[in-house]
Amino acid sequence: MNRIYIKELNKHTGKEATIKGWVDVRRDQGKMIFFDFRDMSGKVQGVILPGAKDAHEVGEKVRPEWVVEVKGKINKRPEKMVNKNEENGDIEIEILEIKVLNEAETPVFDIQSDGHEIGEENRLKHRYLDLRRPRLQKNIRNRAKVLKFVRDYLTDENFIEIETPILTKSSPEGARDYVVPSRIEKGKFYALPQSPQQYKQLLMVSGMEKYFQLAKVMRDEDTRGDRQPEFTQLDVEMSFVSQEEILNLTEDMFTKLVKEIYPEKKVTYEPWPRLDYDEVMKEYGTDSPDLRKDKNDPNELAFAWILNFPLFEKDKEKGHYAPSHHMFTAPKEEDISKLESDPSAVRSYQHDMVLNGYEVGGGSIRIHDSKVQERIFDLIGFDKNQKQKFEHMLNAFKYGVPPHGGIAPGMDRLMMVFENEPNIREVIAFPKTGEGRDLMMDAPSEIDETQLKELGIKITKDKK
Repeated sequence: MNRIYIKELNKHTGKEATIKGWVDVRRDQGKMIFFDFRDMSGKVQGVILPGAKDAHEVGEKVRPEWVVEVKGKINKRPEKMVNKNEENGDIEIEILEIKVLNEAETPVFDIQSDGHEIGEENRLKHRYLDLRRPRLQKNIRNRAKVLKFVRDYLTDENFIEIETPILTKSSPEGARDYVVPSRIEKGKFYALPQSPQQYKQLLMVSGMEKYFQLAKVMRDEDTRGDRQPEFTQLDVEMSFVSQEEILNLTEDMFTKLVKEIYPEKKVTYEPWPRLDYDEVMKEYGTDSPDLRKDKNDPNELAFAWILNFPLFEKDKEKGHYAPSHHMFTAPKEEDISKLESDPSAVRSYQHDMVLNGYEVGGGSIRIHDSKVQERIFDLIGFDKNQKQKFEHMLNAFKYGVPPHGGIAPGMDRLMMVFENEPNIREVIAFPKTGEGRDLMMDAPSEIDETQLKELGIKITKDKK
């Protein structure tokens, strides 16, 4: 008999069906043994009646978390036994046969609770068990729905999904790179991408016009509750586009996403407010304010845009300017002349997407004039060698680059807010600790001497 998923059992009432999954709960009442079974689709109660001797014999041995195959008759529960607050609360399986596919040791912690009471190190070390708990199952499954929604939305808007390289070149873009040594060219290194920024701009030079990617990005920086060494961003870029068009598209997509996937939640402001950076800093003291009307309401989503950022920040240590966003962000047209007279007064076409006190996305209109780009490099103190690292960009811009811009919402932070979680580790399948360690895989870890020799690398340890 073919396997039936638990969520489909209602369609088989009065018939025999076979399910496969885990024992969620076992309750032995002597003559009858009750079980709750679960699979990826849901849960259902089963019972072994006194007459089913073979099933009873197996059922006496079976324990929670064992993997089983169950054949039985799908019966309607008596009216007084119906549980309206439970999925499949109106049916149960009268178990005729039960086959053990795999035994299991008792889990090292409770997987029925929400898990917040358990030490995070223990949870992450045994993440494959932690992920069994209903809260995390919901988080990861809803994440898949969100990613599918944005893929479908952007595809319907004629965007092309394009994968950009993971092994790329180290360049001075802000955060510290993770680097990968080359075995073939000893002493040279790839870098893992801090973002696909340069690639997506080069795709605009290539004439793709509308690009998106659910991109993994890696930054070797200190972690915190809403940050990880590697994370996922929705990378979007468009040619011949205004800032307003980028904001409208993004706003429409996420407003519709919330209404479809999280109908219990309310988007506070429609349209989203467009706020001036200076005014926001003056009023709230932060560029990512929490604009909810009731900050105790977890189902309120107060999206907003922050605009008119300064193009530069003053780097007091180095004595020159640093990009406020990144070095490819375009200055506002009316401020371009100030690049020579007063760079600190230049505003940019940066736009930040904020939600409930978090920055959940950022983007800008990009520089498409190579002369302006070189001037920015000069103002941020790039020397000849640093400029050389972007020679491929400047060369590409010689061959006809359209005006372009985009945005990159952080999907982990968004999911954290959508799921009312305290940190992004709760919405990532296999996250790192706050110190950047993977406790389950024991990474980072040492590699053996043979691999080091192949790479031409010698480890020197700091003297104490």
